[in-house]
Amino acid sequence: MKLKYISDSKGVTRGVYIPIGDWNALKSKYQEIEQEEDHSIPDWVADILMQRMEDYENGLEDEMDLVEAMKEIEKDL
Repeated sequence: MKLKYISDSKGVTRGVYIPIGDWNALKSKYQEIEQEEDHSIPDWVADILMQRMEDYENGLEDEMDLVEAMKEIEKDL
């Protein structure tokens, strides 16, 4: 299994990326893992996302590329 560790701008590990093939193998071997999965997001988050998508489609929200977005996020950390 080739895990990839995800670190923030200060080098602190914040997460782990598991390739989908490995994840599916783990789910097959340990069926109780699937019970832990929750792909839902809170309603308030969905509402914000829907509003932002609508604003973007109507030209009311600026777009930003990933590099620019990451710089913006990191400066607030």
